[in-house]
Amino acid sequence: MEGLFTLENLFTLGMLVALQAVLGFDNLLYIALESRRVEPSKQTSIRKWGIGLAVLLRIVLLFALLKVLGTFTKELFSLDIQGIIEGHFNLKSIVVLIGGVFLIYTAIKEISHMMMLEEDINKERKLSSYASVLFSIVIMNAIFSFDSILSAMALTKNFYIMATAIVIGGILMVLLADKITAFLQKNRMYEVVGLFILLLVGVMLLSEGAHDAQLHLFGAEITAMSKGTFYLAIFVMVVVEMVQGRYQKNLVAMKNERQTKSPK
Repeated sequence: MEGLFTLENLFTLGMLVALQAVLGFDNLLYIALESRRVEPSKQTSIRKWGIGLAVLLRIVLLFALLKVLGTFTKELFSLDIQGIIEGHFNLKSIVVLIGGVFLIYTAIKEISHMMMLEEDINKERKLSSYASVLFSIVIMNAIFSFDSILSAMALTKNFYIMATAIVIGGILMVLLADKITAFLQKNRMYEVVGLFILLLVGVMLLSEGAHDAQLHLFGAEITAMSKGTFYLAIFVMVVVEMVQGRYQKNLVAMKNERQTKSPK
C-alpha cells in the first residue's frame, strides 16, 4: 500500500468512481425494480443488504480476475454446426449470456404485468421471498460487475484502488436506491421506461457474451452493442417519454378547461 495516495492514484480513483457510477446505473435500476417484489416494509432493508453483499462479491470477483484472469477467458467448449451456428465459449461469455437471458425474461415478465387490465396489479402480484430476491440482486450485480471491473483493469492493476472505488460506488448506490425507487413509484411512466431499459441491457449483455464467444449465426458475426449506442437509445426513450407525458398533461388540462367552461 506504499505510495497509494499519490496524485496519479487519486486521479485514477476519481475516474474509477465515475466509471462505477455510469456503469452502475442499470444495476441500480434493476435493484430498485427487483426490491418491489418483497413486502413494502422490507424493501429498504433488502436494497441495503443486496448492495452490501454485492459489493463484497465484487471485491472477491476483482481479486479472482486479477489472480486467475485466464480461467475466465480460457475456452471451455465450442459449437460448430456448418452454416447455422459457430462459437467458442469461455466462463465469462457463458455468465454474461445467462445474465442477458435472465434480464430479458425479467423485463418481459414485468412489462406483461403492467399491460394487464386489472385496476391494481400490485395487489394481485404474488410477493417473493426475501432470500430469493436478495439472491437475484447479488447474482445480477456480479454479472454487471464483469463490465465495470474489466473496464477498471484497463486503467489500473492496483487492487486497493479498484476495491476502494467499488466500496465508494456501493455507498453511492445505497444512498440513491431509495430515492430512485420512490421516484419510480410516484412516476409510473418512468417505471415502464426503466423496464424497457432493462430489456435493452439484457440485449446488450447477450451481444457482449455472443461477441466474446465469437458467435456466428447463419454465417453472420454477432458484434457487441457499443456503450454509445446503448446510452443514445436510453436518451431517446427518456426524451420520448417526457414529450409524451407533457402532451398527455396538456390534453387533460384542455379537457378539464372545456368542462369548466361548458354550461351545466
